[in-house]
Amino acid sequence: MDIVSLRLFIAAAERLNISAAGRSLGMAPAVASGRLAKLEHELGAELLHRTTRKVSLSQDGEAFLPYAREIVAQSEAGRAALGLNSAGPSGTLRFAAPSSFAQLHLMPLLPDFHAKYPQITLDLRLSDTRFDLIEGSFDLALRSAPLEDSSLRGRKLADDRRILCAAPDYLNRCGTPETPDDLAGHMFLAWADLAPRKLVHADGRRAVLDPARMDCRTILDDGTSQRVAAVAGAGLSVNSLWNVAHELSAGRLVPVLPGWQLEAASVLWLIYPRSNVLTPKVRCFMDFLLERLSGPLAAANRLS
Repeated sequence: MDIVSLRLFIAAAERLNISAAGRSLGMAPAVASGRLAKLEHELGAELLHRTTRKVSLSQDGEAFLPYAREIVAQSEAGRAALGLNSAGPSGTLRFAAPSSFAQLHLMPLLPDFHAKYPQITLDLRLSDTRFDLIEGSFDLALRSAPLEDSSLRGRKLADDRRILCAAPDYLNRCGTPETPDDLAGHMFLAWADLAPRKLVHADGRRAVLDPARMDCRTILDDGTSQRVAAVAGAGLSVNSLWNVAHELSAGRLVPVLPGWQLEAASVLWLIYPRSNVLTPKVRCFMDFLLERLSGPLAAANRLS
């Protein structure tokens, strides 16, 4: 298997268009089609289903795609180690991140990143629903959780402090809780599982935030929507400080039960499969995010 044919297969799998994949590598359609046919003959498997109207990934092709990406990544890393990638990092980088985080902190950085690394294409999959990093064939992902999965590696981007907050209008209407016991009966913008969460005070005291004791008329799985609803006065809300720092500074939201926060060792991690080689494109994107975001996120965590 030659690397060029593997690159061609990866491009065809991503575009579902053999001609477009070939053009991206400087090949005529007939040449691209012939190279893919030769690769399939060598492997003894049909990687792509072809009809006169469309191209689709076969079951064998879907199974082989992560390995093809890994072989190409190994090749890129080896060439980089020998100083052979003098043109700089290149290729498509598949990155998964929470939509709420991306809107606030990632999208504003895109022009600077593309100016610095013009040969890298970012394939961003943005959702507050967690993707499977390995099955999705992602190069990198941002997650807020303890790094417990032994199949993953990661670099810490920032701590993820979470506090209870609300709009001044809501507190004026419904009262301001002074202790955790006062949360009972308050309207709460709840998380999907409605499970209780532990609270810890700066002096070490502990309590429980239990949605079952509150008025949960709205259940959300999107951080941006939760922030907007809280600002509108829809109820109390638990938010990461990186999500509400601007609203706290502007007074559109205020902390509730100052000194208390969720008792969770949540950290923002940039993670990647342990089996993956850290290619130049992944390394430079990680370094860029650490350089540009670590400081602002640390500052946000000092609020409240």
